[in-house]
Amino acid sequence: MERLPSWVRQHLAALRAVAVLTALLGVVYPLVTTGIAQALFNGRANGSIVEGGHGSALIGQSFTDKDGNPVRTYFQSRPSAAGDGYDPTSSGAGNLGPEDVVDTLPDAGEEGRQSLLTRVCARSKAAGELEGVSGARPYCTADGVGAVLKVFPGRVVSVNQACPAVPFVASYQGVPVECGRPGEDYSAGRTVPVRGNTGTPPVPADAVTASGSGLDPHISVAYAELQAPRVARERGLALARVKGLIGEHTTGRVLGFMGEPAVNVLELNLALDRA
Repeated sequence: MERLPSWVRQHLAALRAVAVLTALLGVVYPLVTTGIAQALFNGRANGSIVEGGHGSALIGQSFTDKDGNPVRTYFQSRPSAAGDGYDPTSSGAGNLGPEDVVDTLPDAGEEGRQSLLTRVCARSKAAGELEGVSGARPYCTADGVGAVLKVFPGRVVSVNQACPAVPFVASYQGVPVECGRPGEDYSAGRTVPVRGNTGTPPVPADAVTASGSGLDPHISVAYAELQAPRVARERGLALARVKGLIGEHTTGRVLGFMGEPAVNVLELNLALDRA
């Protein structure tokens, strides 16, 4: 070996290092960590699959029919922005901020685009109709779009209400309000969201907004309790029994002080089926 040129010895040393590190970090370490995980945390290591293989306790899912309508006998999850909903391969948020309040109205041959505000308004309206409560929300119109005006000199347009819709307010500062016309450019106008006289909405925030990952399997206790009367009625169960199941599947704050109590929707619905 000593007779070999120095550059050959250096390459051989590098190859030995690669072989040893590959064996240690590519074979031994993964086998050890996998073995420890399987021995001590078997359920979590295998995806936290719930009993019966209906899904994972860590990933939410939708409880809708083939047309996307909520199944009334089940608690509904919060909205998801991950792919078509709760797609682990497309995890992520909608990346829309609070200033995203103006829709692009659908024109001939175009689909248009809903703003974050209109998505929230539409979800709140739908949740209110499903649960038999008011879906009204600040900055939302009665027909479930963002209550936003574009103000020009001598002209005001309710930009999220496509004609022939009746604007949510008849006039603004003495100027009649027009409905929005698809394809027309309103970008030059001053944007004025209108809060309205709505008080605290009965539909909780997690019923109308998606989580950051789009995969959150939990809902708030408030949203679960809002749905409880509907689920109890549809299943012919006592409301107290349904609320008891909510309590059984409510997790507390992390470390006792971080976050809020939450309800795992999949586990709660499976418990309902067993009940």
